[in-house]
Amino acid sequence: MVEETLRELASACPVPSRCSPHVDEVQEWLGDELADLGIIPDEATGDHLRRARFAAYVGRLYPDADPADLRVISTLYTWFFLVDDACDGPTAMPPEQIRALRGAVLNLLRHGTRLGPSGFTGPLRRLLARAWQEPRRRMPHPWRTRFADAVADHLDGVWRERTNRMQGRRPGVEEYVRLRRATSAAYVSYPMIEFVRGRPLPEAVWRNPAVRRIGELGNDLLSWYNDLASLDRDRDTGGGHNLVLAVAAERGVPVDTAVALVAQRWRAAMDSFVTMRARLPSFGPALDESVTTHLDGVGQAVRGTIDWTLESARYQR
Repeated sequence: MVEETLRELASACPVPSRCSPHVDEVQEWLGDELADLGIIPDEATGDHLRRARFAAYVGRLYPDADPADLRVISTLYTWFFLVDDACDGPTAMPPEQIRALRGAVLNLLRHGTRLGPSGFTGPLRRLLARAWQEPRRRMPHPWRTRFADAVADHLDGVWRERTNRMQGRRPGVEEYVRLRRATSAAYVSYPMIEFVRGRPLPEAVWRNPAVRRIGELGNDLLSWYNDLASLDRDRDTGGGHNLVLAVAAERGVPVDTAVALVAQRWRAAMDSFVTMRARLPSFGPALDESVTTHLDGVGQAVRGTIDWTLESARYQR
């Protein structure tokens, strides 16, 4: 039922599928880069990372990026996925270590300070430092602050989820939806649209309520789709942190019924996303092109997540 639902929702997404023509070369480069940094200690790890195809995800989210920028973002996304793996499952790091990691990461992003002993050391530290070099060099300070704030929010969400799991606490639906907006890292991906395009949005536009709401809906759409795809895995390791499981528990319905309810909620959110996007007022001739580029990128984040979820081995048991 879940597989059928995933394909039905993919068909209901009005954003066209796109993918960078440079994905294969960047994926090959990424494998060499990770091996050079010591991220791939054995053949099994290397096979897992190759099958996940993180560069393909980046190529779907930023199909117009040149190969150099795809390499930068693929390195950065790989770091986030590896951190996600380190914070998930029975061997996950404890909450206090996640908090220490957050502080060390923000020191690097905001001040250029090397990750200290309280954060990740070794290959993962070098991976993040290398990935951040080009955005830090190229992008203005307000953009870097915005990106760092998004990373802080993401790691806060990871900490809250890990704390919940250790305490055996299962959030209700609306609490989970808010938490999922942080753990998804969608808000981390949005500033990279500006990095690729070289058009940082003015702060007033970035904080405009309508623009933020469209971004929030995009986050929900890609997060809930991901929850459907990872349902089987989350049943085993998620401690109730999955929208389907939260709906099933709160409403007292079978999981199959909850899948249908989440799909219904997803379709309603997509309708709102399309409507709000169409009704967004003009910001003036000097800004409209940049705003359109940004919102196109938000839509591409939804479509790209859908396509990559269906083709990647990451969510297959």
